Order: sequence, then C-alpha cells, then structure tokens
Amino acid sequence: MIERNMSLTGQPVSLNTTQKIGVLVGMSGLFILVLAMLGVQLGSTALWLAIALTAITGGVVIFSKGAYGHKLPGIKNDGVWFKSSSARGVIGWLSGIALTGFYVILYFFPATLGLGQGVDGTNIGLVGLFDPLSFFFKGSQASEWFMYGTLYTVLIIAFGVKFMWKYKHNRYEQLRTISVMFFQTAFAFVIPELMARLNSDTFSLPYNDLKLMWPLNYYAFDQWRVDQFINAQTIGLAFLIFGILTIFVISPFLTYKYGKRWYCSWVCGCGGLAETAGDPYRHLSSKKMSAWKLERWMINAVLVFSVVMTTAIISTYLGYDDTKYWFTKNQFLLGAGTFLVVMFAIIAYFKRDQLKSDAFKGAVVALVITLGAFVAMSFLKFHEIQINAAYFSFGLNTNSYGLDGAMRSFYGFGIGSIFSGVVGTGFYPILGNRVWCRMGCPMAGILGIQQRLFSKFRITTNGGQCISCGNCSTHCEMGIDVRSYAQKGENIVRSSCVGCGICSAVCPRGVLKLENDTLEGRINSKDVLLGQDVDLMDYVNSKYEA
Repeated sequence: MIERNMSLTGQPVSLNTTQKIGVLVGMSGLFILVLAMLGVQLGSTALWLAIALTAITGGVVIFSKGAYGHKLPGIKNDGVWFKSSSARGVIGWLSGIALTGFYVILYFFPATLGLGQGVDGTNIGLVGLFDPLSFFFKGSQASEWFMYGTLYTVLIIAFGVKFMWKYKHNRYEQLRTISVMFFQTAFAFVIPELMARLNSDTFSLPYNDLKLMWPLNYYAFDQWRVDQFINAQTIGLAFLIFGILTIFVISPFLTYKYGKRWYCSWVCGCGGLAETAGDPYRHLSSKKMSAWKLERWMINAVLVFSVVMTTAIISTYLGYDDTKYWFTKNQFLLGAGTFLVVMFAIIAYFKRDQLKSDAFKGAVVALVITLGAFVAMSFLKFHEIQINAAYFSFGLNTNSYGLDGAMRSFYGFGIGSIFSGVVGTGFYPILGNRVWCRMGCPMAGILGIQQRLFSKFRITTNGGQCISCGNCSTHCEMGIDVRSYAQKGENIVRSSCVGCGICSAVCPRGVLKLENDTLEGRINSKDVLLGQDVDLMDYVNSKYEA
C-alpha cells in the first residue's frame, strides 16, 4: 500500500451545529440556481438572484465560523486524507464531474443555460436570472460570461472569507487573500462591466480585465481588439500601452523584486479561485518526480505554443510587399526571432552556472522549434490557406476557414477553454487546485523562468529545526517536496513556486521563511545549515556579517 499522506493528520470529525446551518443556508442558495438552470420560473429575478447569492456567501461564512472560529492558532489539517470530498472519494469524483460538466455546458452549450432562448432573443433560465444585475452594471442583458464572472467573484469573496478564518493568525495569508478578493472584484468584474456603459455607436472599448496580461490573456493582440483600442483614441491607446508596458516593464520588475507570487498569489483571478475555493484540494497535487518532469515539459510547450501563435496572429495584420509597407510581415518575424536569440544568448552566458544541462537542452529545443515556426511563417500567407473543417468534425461542419482565423480559434479553444476552464477548474477535486497553473498557464511559465534566474525571492529553511513531519510537502499545491529542501537546510528556488506561503503557515517549527534578498546565495545546494554542525553559530554569524 502506498502512503500518499506526508503529514500527521487527525481523524475527521462530524459537522457541528453551526457548520450544519451553514451547509443548509449555502445549499438553499445553490438550489435556487439549479431551479433557474432547469427552467423553473421564479418570478422576480432580481429578488431571487439576491437571495441566491446572499445565501451562498452567507452559508460559506457561517460554515467557516463553525469550522475555525473556536480553534486556537496552529495547523488545521482536519483529516484531509480521510474525507471523501478531499481524498478523491465518491463525493470528490462527483464534484469533479459536476464542475467539469458545468464548464462544458458554459463553453460549448450556453443556450442550455437559457442564453437568448426567450422571446426576441431574451434570456431565460440561469443566464436570465442575472439580467437585472447586468442591466444595473452595463445597461444590457446578461451573457453567459457575465453570469460566470458574477459567480466567479462571489466564490472568491465567500471562500476568501473562509480562507482568512482558517488562517486568521497568519498576517501574510490574510493580506494576500484580501488582495486577490480586491483585484477580482474591482479589476476583473466591476470596472470592466461599468466601462461597458461608455460604449456607443461612435465609441467602443473591448472588455478589458486590467490585471489580465499576455500570454494569459491569449486574445490580447487579436486584430478586432487592437482596432477597438486604437479607434477609442486616447483612453483606448492608454489601455493598449499599459498592457504592453505590463508585459515588458511592470511584470519583470515586480517579479525581480518579489518573485511570481506578486501575480500568481496576490493578483491573478485563476490563482485567486485556486487559493480560496480550491483550498480544500491543495494536497492532491502529485509530488512524484514523474509529475514534475511532465509539468516542466507541458508548461514550456504551452509557452512555446503561445509565443508562436501570438507571433503568427500579429503577423497576419502586416503587409507582405516591402514596396508598399514600411514594416512588413517578414521584418516583424526577423525582429522577433532576433530578439529571442539575443535574449537566449545573454541568459545562457550570464546564468550558465544556474542552468542545469537538461534545462539548457530543453531551452535550446524550444528556441529551435520557435525559430523554425517563424521561418515557416515567412513563406506562408495564412489568409490564403483554406482549412476544411469537415476533416476535424467528422463531417458535421463542412465550412472552410482561413488558416489565420483557424489558428486563433484553435488557440482559444485549446488553451482558453479546454485547459484553463474545463480541466483547470473542473479537475480541482481530482488533480488539485493548481493543475492549470502547474501544467498549462503560459503566464506562469514566463514568470517562473524570471523567478528562477532573476528574482530576489526565495524560501529559506532551517534544517536544524526540521522534524520531517511533512506538513509542508503535503499542503504544497504546486507539487514541490518542500520537506526534502527543509531537511537539508537548502533554499527553495523553484520556477513553479507561487509563493502562497502555506508551507510556512503549516510548519509547526518555523523552519520555512519567505524572503526577498539579494541574488547572491539564492541557489545553495552545497551551502546547507544542519543542526549537527559543530560550528553552527560561527556559520550563522558569518552569514549576517557578510
């Protein structure tokens, strides 16, 4: 029998009275949404929507008070490997199937939720329930994405309160939870929806989540979106320039200062949902070496795919004849390729001591594939190449599409829908809460490279205090075997670490500490601090004197 649990956990206990009340209240709100999805007419939709969302939020808060309100400071494992819901039991699998089914319907069959199924294209069902709130914010009826954005925000707020109650004695966890709740509510929901009111026949801005940047925002440079920003003149150009500065200036600087945690654990909406609603499943991330190897190849493959697809999409906007255009497609491809080669050469030279041979080989393969794709693009006119959808839809769709449009659609379908939505969130109860962040997020891939090589962030360890309880490894949502580092007193500098700080929060001995220091001494596989060292205090003093 394989022991999956790496920590000491107690047996689960039954729900107390307060928790049962919370479950009853929360499920009543969820029941209203289910009735609406089934097409039951509920009368005043504004009232029933308010009751449903209030009940869901209130239920989670009441449950949280019952679960953590009376507990003393310390670790709260509460038998996670003994519960059916959090140990891939029957309840866990049913939850995963239900979540996955919801995402499939949301992305591919929104009419099933009532979108445009009423008289003259009005909404009914679950989407129709959100019409009053949509009219309040942007003056038009709800879309399936407005409905989803509302639920997404409500879940982050409700389960964010639960998370803060669970870690009420940890200031770091409370601050970053408040941060993700704020950014999701303000930057991803309220501000973009209110800005939609500015749109008219003469002025139009695309939906713009201010915290969402390329490559996580895979449609950032679609032509329709860029055109809308340019046509919106001053405010549109400001948003477009801000988005570009975020990619090349703001994000690299913040990652240098604080690691990828500034985004993945403090700002990102995907990370926000994973940290709050997905918290009960964080221990399900595999700590196997095979999982880590798969993770490295998958996330970097998605990153290469994102770079190639984005370059291809931008190149379709540009002219082909250098006698007519000052900046042509081939000039752009040559510039992009030169930029990547120069950047790779600089990193390979100055960071050669920190790049392991397998990482270097993988980077070379990725660069060759990317440059090869650029060369192929220079000889192709994507808009002239037609793709017959019949070959990919078993004859259900016989239309032909230009290759440029087909690439955009495939990119959005594969990355935006299937991986980040259906798998990334639907598989929480099966593969853990960060499967998308670990395996598929291209933004995490870029930030991870920057964090590994250029950031001040690291998690320091005191090997002399480690008792090998395994709490840190069990609760690492990114699949890092933290205990193996702690036992050796070795700094944790991993590209996958999102700096959530839970490993430090659940450590009973204070072994782990999140720090931002100088770049020197971050990666110290041979420079360890063990309790049995004879000159332990001399070693510590020399460190501080240096």
